[in-house]
Amino acid sequence: RDGAGFVVPAILLAEAFGLTESDVRESMRTGALTSICEAGVGTDAGRWRLTFRYINRACRFTVDEAGTILSSSRFPVRDRSSDLER
Repeated sequence: RDGAGFVVPAILLAEAFGLTESDVRESMRTGALTSICEAGVGTDAGRWRLTFRYINRACRFTVDEAGTILSSSRFPVRDRSSDLER
């Protein structure tokens, strides 16, 4: 955890998406790899869900206040790049 936000090591994302660390950094710079951070409420207070999307795949980490990964998952998502072409 870095202050109010989180820093996810590029190696975790590289492993999740089958990329190199340098590909992860470049994809984040170009917007091909995006992220969203959601704070838990109610019984999930003190937990955050960090979701990363790359083309047609996503990975999600649920973390606690210290940034410890409590769970992770990978799943397919709709490729939004085709939406941009319309």
